[in-house]
Amino acid sequence: MATPLTAARLVAALRAEGCTVHEVPGWRTNNRNHKGTWGPVHGVMIHHTVTGPDVDVVGLIFRGHSTLPGPLATGCITKDGVVHLTGNGRANHAGGGDGDVLEAVIGESYKTRPPRPDKHDGSAGAADGNARFYGWECENEGDGKDPWPKVQYDAMVRATAAVCRAHGWTGKSAIGHLEWSDWKVDPRGIDMAAFRRDVDELLAHEPGWAAGSSTYTVARGDTLWSIAASKLGDGNRWREIATLNRLKNPDDITPGQKLKLPRK
Repeated sequence: MATPLTAARLVAALRAEGCTVHEVPGWRTNNRNHKGTWGPVHGVMIHHTVTGPDVDVVGLIFRGHSTLPGPLATGCITKDGVVHLTGNGRANHAGGGDGDVLEAVIGESYKTRPPRPDKHDGSAGAADGNARFYGWECENEGDGKDPWPKVQYDAMVRATAAVCRAHGWTGKSAIGHLEWSDWKVDPRGIDMAAFRRDVDELLAHEPGWAAGSSTYTVARGDTLWSIAASKLGDGNRWREIATLNRLKNPDDITPGQKLKLPRK
C-alpha cells in the first residue's frame, strides 16, 4: 500500500532507472479521478495495445476512444523503447479484477505466479484495478505474432522497476492484465514470471544498471548509430545506448565522453 507518486517523482524515478521519457503535453492533469478513487496503489499492470503501425498509439492511450475515455494508462511504451507519459492518476486500464490477486500482490505473498483470476470487469465482487495499479500500455498487435523488440522489452522492465523501486516493492508487485482478469490475455507473448525476475534483477543493483555493460570513449565523428554499429553490430541499437546513458538529446555527444554500452 502506498500513496501514488507525484508527476515529478515519477519522471525522476523513470529517468534514474535509465528510461527515455516523453512527457505528452497535458499528461500531468489527464486522469479519471473524478470517476473514482486513485490510490492507495499496490502495483504495476502490464498491457498490450492491440494496435498496428498505422495507429497513433500514444494519442489513443492519452485520449481514449468513444466507448472508453482516456487516459487508458499511466504511460504508453512504444516499440522504440520510449516511455510516453499519458496520465497522472486514475486511468481506464485495469477495470475489475480478482480480489484474491490484489491481496497476493499487496502482500507479495505468492511464489511464481499470483492465484488464477476468476473475476472480471462487471462480475460480482470484482476489485477496482483502476484505483490500485499504475498501468503501462505497450505497443503490440496482441496477436501472438507481433514481436517485442529488445529495446521495448527493456523499457517495459525498467519503467516497472522504477515504480517498484520508488515504492519499495519487489517484482511481485508487477502483474499482467491476464493475471488480473479472467477475460484478458495481455500482454500476449510476455512471460510475466520471467518479466518479474528481470525487474528484480534491476532492483538488486543501483538505478540505471545494465547486465554485461561496458564503456566506450567517444571519438571525433562518432554518432550513436556508428557506435552501435561498430560495437554492438547493429546501428539500430543506438536507442539502447541513449537510454542506458540517459541522453536527452542523442546527437549531443562529445569526443572524450564515456558512454556505457549494453551487452551484445
